[in-house]
Amino acid sequence: MSTGLPWPLAYTVSGDDCLAPMPLGHSAPLAEAACQLAELGYDGVEVQVREVGAQDAEALAGTVEAAGLKVLGVGTGPVAAQDRLTLTDPSPDVRRHALSRLLGAARLAGALGVPVTLGQTRGTFLPGLADMQRLWAERAVARLAEEAATRGSRLLLEPQSRTNTSLWHTPAEALAVVDSLDAPAGLVLDTHHLDAEGVDVVRAVTEHAAVTGCLQLAAPATRGPLTIGDPRLPALFTALSEGGFTGWLTLEHVQDGDSPKAAARSWTALTDAAAVLS
Repeated sequence: MSTGLPWPLAYTVSGDDCLAPMPLGHSAPLAEAACQLAELGYDGVEVQVREVGAQDAEALAGTVEAAGLKVLGVGTGPVAAQDRLTLTDPSPDVRRHALSRLLGAARLAGALGVPVTLGQTRGTFLPGLADMQRLWAERAVARLAEEAATRGSRLLLEPQSRTNTSLWHTPAEALAVVDSLDAPAGLVLDTHHLDAEGVDVVRAVTEHAAVTGCLQLAAPATRGPLTIGDPRLPALFTALSEGGFTGWLTLEHVQDGDSPKAAARSWTALTDAAAVLS
């Protein structure tokens, strides 16, 4: 890998189906973002999608591969962030619509041969409905995991902070769901969400590296681009290496108003920290 790391390095980008660029990803349209990231030395992209299916795989892959990159994962954040569709909405029609969108993303991921991730589209609880909403989410996640596996993909469930969702905030909570599924699945660990829940990031990675398909990175406190000398990075890389991590790394952070500079800063910080593995 160009960074000196043994794992592919991706940057978050928005699919052309998104209503606007996702704030934690590159601000340029997909083709332009892919070209800029390739010039910096990234290996691939994690594409956030809103309304897609297997029929969109060829065009998406063609756009990314034309820049010399690979699609490493399919994210589903815009389903909730842009269209407010969640698996725990009180409306059955909204829940069906949300699941339909997620199943489409799973089919796209299968056609691309990459995992599909699930975060905030789980939704939030309302007073008096928590038990029912949890059941709705569990059933939908099981259906999504089954669809992903059938299509040659794999679901990766992301523990997220309670500001995003009422469900599965810690790696242990998300892993319990993963272990209950009849289809293969894994975790996405995000340093920002772990910090927000008071979970020690290095310890979480140490304990769950083998079942983690993707580690999402951002600077602590600011959720901005990584900085040279961040003491957690060498420790994280050692934990991943010793834990048998075989997934990819994604930069998912705010852009500070300039995506090319933000991506360059994070790439430089990772390259500098990679020396711990040499």
